[in-house]
Amino acid sequence: MKVLEKIGMRALHLMDPEAAHGWAIKALQAGLAPAPGILTSPRLKTTVAGLHLPNPVGLAAGFDKNATALEGLSRAGFGFFEVGAATPRPQPGNPKPRLFRLTEDYAAINRFGFNNDGMDAIATRLTSRPKDAVIGLNLGANKDSEDRAADFARVLAHCGASLDFATVNVSSPNTEKLRDLQGKAALSALLAGVMETRDALARPIPIFLKIAPDLSDAELAEIAEVALEAKLDAVITTNTTLDRKALTSSHRDEMGGLSGAPLFTKSTRVLARLSQMLDGQIPLIGVGGICNAQDAYDKICAGASAVQLYTALVYDGLSLTEDIVHGLDELLAKDGFDTVADAVGSKREAWL
Repeated sequence: MKVLEKIGMRALHLMDPEAAHGWAIKALQAGLAPAPGILTSPRLKTTVAGLHLPNPVGLAAGFDKNATALEGLSRAGFGFFEVGAATPRPQPGNPKPRLFRLTEDYAAINRFGFNNDGMDAIATRLTSRPKDAVIGLNLGANKDSEDRAADFARVLAHCGASLDFATVNVSSPNTEKLRDLQGKAALSALLAGVMETRDALARPIPIFLKIAPDLSDAELAEIAEVALEAKLDAVITTNTTLDRKALTSSHRDEMGGLSGAPLFTKSTRVLARLSQMLDGQIPLIGVGGICNAQDAYDKICAGASAVQLYTALVYDGLSLTEDIVHGLDELLAKDGFDTVADAVGSKREAWL
């Protein structure tokens, strides 16, 4: 971490976590955050769901909920990034406080509840997006919607023209009964509506599905079946967990989704199992507990074609992205892989 970034991170950690996040977004908007630009190499270049990525290290949804820091993020070294989640109507989310640092565990718990400015405002910002970045939108549903399944298609129809991909998020634990939409019948119907909307776009884009880490093997098998039937372009594995095992922080019992280092093993095992079930028919994006280049590499070797991170940036700053990208390149070279794609799933059995 660079000296100025380290000073800035110390200042942010003196603040309430949600306020600190707001200042981090302001720093990006003002050009004060690390900006290494496009990070790539012949080994790191890869294609996932038809998207040509300079490197496979992405930013997960939730950091830039309202698409207000697109320029800064496009220069931060990510191979791709995801904004949102966006819902049809603006909503404030759950009452504060709703974000907690678990410093001792290198983790965080949030119960935001899809707080965002709504699809109209987000669509407007996306129309002036940087053209040289790969940008996706996390699709959400309003808490009080009479038809949550239809909300996902509504947001896609409204914002799709400015996107490179979109993610159906039915795995957040912070909107009551949202995870019920991961059931086979409900998910099949929801995805049918989303895919129909996608196909009607002037420029159809890849559709991803983001799943929870708290699924049984039987539930994973159903999701694999639905994903294949719906012809999804990728599955993001995984969202935050409700598990609280082996935490030491005083905030460990807060309600909400747990992210960060404690999630790594659980999410990677789910990734490996789903990779085995899908057998290469649909690419996977590995998320959950990535804190360094080795973690990113382990996700890829377990079956991920690309990865996303977020919580580790709270502790190590945006310069961590550059460290992970360069470190991943070195690890691929060390093991004799010419490309990222060659390493995908190469050590999957170790996680099963």
